[in-house]
Amino acid sequence: MGKKSSWHANQGFTLIELLVALAAMALMAGLSWRGLDGMVRAQTQTRQRADGVLTLQAGLAQWSTDLDALVQLPGTPALDWDGRGLRITRRSTGTPGNGLLVVAWARRNIDGTGQWLRWQSPPAFTRGELQSAWARAAQWAQNPGDEDKRHEVRITTLDQWQVFYFRGNAWTHPLSSDGSTPSPLAATDLSLPDGVRLVLTLPASEAIHGTLTKDWMRPNLGGGRS
Repeated sequence: MGKKSSWHANQGFTLIELLVALAAMALMAGLSWRGLDGMVRAQTQTRQRADGVLTLQAGLAQWSTDLDALVQLPGTPALDWDGRGLRITRRSTGTPGNGLLVVAWARRNIDGTGQWLRWQSPPAFTRGELQSAWARAAQWAQNPGDEDKRHEVRITTLDQWQVFYFRGNAWTHPLSSDGSTPSPLAATDLSLPDGVRLVLTLPASEAIHGTLTKDWMRPNLGGGRS
């Protein structure tokens, strides 16, 4: 009897026991893979959201930089909102003598998604070049050609946007004389507002979503408005 019991104790796993062990190992491997896959997906989403936040911050910083560098020349518009795009005549960021730039901001549907875009002209050294760049900026905001699209940069996805001017101690629509009555002179008014308000409506899919408001005030005025 003693020898028989010793023989059974040393004969190892049965086939059924081995299959059960393999099935358990396979289940554990599957659960582990799901856990790792979930971690990778979470890290990817976190990285994409962080990238989106940084891109939006960079875009808003560029918006303020463009307005800070605004240049007003006699008889030449420096800032204009036509309902589709905002155009700005600004200094070049390089050394003096590098010419002036015309930049434009607009929203356009690209592949079914609204995008906030920035366009920049080549440096302009003459009044004729500046006027040509100003006209191209308006064309780009309305119906850009392939050449103009090469000078644009996508900032962030965007549902809607609005621009307001601060004049007469109040925020009003740039295309209205008092915020309610359209003014035919508004589009050709060369006087600069005291401030510019940017209102962005960001889609729910973005890390920062909802309505975002950014105010810019002319540097020589200081302070903020609300």
